[in-house]
Amino acid sequence: MYIDVMWLVVGFFLLIKGADWMVSGASSLAARFKVSGLIIGLTVVAFGTSAPELVVNLMASVHHHTDIVFGNILGSNIFNLFVILGVVAMISPFAVQRETIWKEIPISLVMTVLVLVLANGYWSQSGGVGLSRVEGGLLLLGFLLFVLYIIRQSRAGEALTDLELPAYSASRSVIYVLLGLAGLIIGGQVVVDHAVHIANRAEIPERIIGLTIVAVGTSLPELVTSVVAALKKQSDMAIGNIVGSNIFNLTLVLGGSATIFPVTYNTAFNIEFYLLMGGTMWVLMSMLTGQRKKMDRWEGGLLALVFIIYTVWMVMN
Repeated sequence: MYIDVMWLVVGFFLLIKGADWMVSGASSLAARFKVSGLIIGLTVVAFGTSAPELVVNLMASVHHHTDIVFGNILGSNIFNLFVILGVVAMISPFAVQRETIWKEIPISLVMTVLVLVLANGYWSQSGGVGLSRVEGGLLLLGFLLFVLYIIRQSRAGEALTDLELPAYSASRSVIYVLLGLAGLIIGGQVVVDHAVHIANRAEIPERIIGLTIVAVGTSLPELVTSVVAALKKQSDMAIGNIVGSNIFNLTLVLGGSATIFPVTYNTAFNIEFYLLMGGTMWVLMSMLTGQRKKMDRWEGGLLALVFIIYTVWMVMN
């Protein structure tokens, strides 16, 4: 068991470091080809924070560990929303841009509802649960549409303007990209293998492992990025990172997993979907109500408290 835990830590380190190397190398290469820093920030860098979830899910999908596929996505999104956003609000109460309130957060809510409907087979006559390749392709289409949307918003002057891009030589950039990809692939395989080992040896359902250990580990890049942004009083970057990551997870990561192999669905995850929808609506209402139109410290603290209660309940049941 202890060996598995050590390997799990090694796997998470390789995932996070691999994502960092890949983003640095790819950003440097893109800059050498005169791609704007804005587009790099909204594509390469944004993808980098979701890369750990993507690789872990692809590995889990290939080996048919479907509870880890859904558990990782739902657990990561719940952790992002309740813990990271709650911590950010407790550090510095924040308001966000009008576009985030009226578009990005509702998009996240709509995508959550869409995946719930697709996974439960509510729309299909057969009523089969899970995501088919066609449904995975539909989610990937949603991802492409969202990327086009944020690029359009960025060109309207509503996104990153001061992104610092690395300036490496072409050979060094390629090496970073290759090392990053290797770290992601090896780290993803190590995390999935040893998470399954821990689940089997401790007789813990893979669903719980996916929702807790795997989800929290793959969310570490979002945690670091958002806390640093909050400390610098860059609230838009913090919440944008969280909302964007949640949308990426539901569309790119889950869609990509289902496109490779159809993913069966455990209806026990419906509870996590309802929790995620409730938390998203709470964040939306926090931004629209009150005199300051901000998420205050007590509202962020309530998010974190709900997560603690949910985690204790989940583990005990």
